[in-house]
Amino acid sequence: MWKTALQPRWIAGLVFAIAVSGVFVLLSQWQFGRSTQPEVPVNPTTEQVKALTETLRPGDFFRGSAADQMVSASGSYDPAKQVLVPGRLKDGKTGYWVVTGFAVADAPVLKGAAASPKTYIPVARGWIAAPADAGAPPSGIIQLTGRLLPSEAPVPNTAPEPGRATAVSVAELINAWNVSSYPAFVSATAEKSGTADVGAAAGSGLEPLNIAAQPPAAKVNWLNLFYSVEWIVFAGFALFIWWRLVKDDYRRSLEDAEDHDGPEPTQTNEIQQKVQP
Repeated sequence: MWKTALQPRWIAGLVFAIAVSGVFVLLSQWQFGRSTQPEVPVNPTTEQVKALTETLRPGDFFRGSAADQMVSASGSYDPAKQVLVPGRLKDGKTGYWVVTGFAVADAPVLKGAAASPKTYIPVARGWIAAPADAGAPPSGIIQLTGRLLPSEAPVPNTAPEPGRATAVSVAELINAWNVSSYPAFVSATAEKSGTADVGAAAGSGLEPLNIAAQPPAAKVNWLNLFYSVEWIVFAGFALFIWWRLVKDDYRRSLEDAEDHDGPEPTQTNEIQQKVQP
């Protein structure tokens, strides 16, 4: 069979079958990639700045629809409520986030024995390389703009040092600050005092965080995944057809050889059979 397969026409057929299979494999990879891609990379509505007081209420459950929403708020920072969160990367370097309590103007005031007269929200104002680089927050009325993010989980079995926090965890911060808070935090993109920019981008000693909206989780498209498997089957079938054609050609050559080498009746035998009484 190998002698048949090594004939020029079947070698050319094998090259063609491999080329066709390669195209099918590429189509399979393309379909597989489409099966795990999110249909909408980023929700465009999250980039439209909305008022914090209209987007989220203190004491409510943090809804997934509010995550990554750009919000604005007016209020003031409390310099006594500022912590550093270690282990934060920026441009390949490990440093700290500066997180400060922001008293939101016109925010609903919670009721209860542990409620505070003002309602706060933690604001991640920027990144620093060393604790000594952290300065006091800007004073006065600040117009804040930033991205609303869900509270992080505190690091278990870890007691932070004074002025530190294990994470931007609302539960951990409100216990340290003894204030009422929104169930989320803001990553600041702009801070203005009147018309003056007092944020990280204005040379305050902090480096901006520049946290972008997170794309939605990828969902499996089962139809594209089925097509991906189907193209793999087609690739294998192309090679099977070539092997089947070679095998059929080989069998025909064997049959032709048997017919050519078989016994042939002689004319003498035929004459003798005719003259017998």
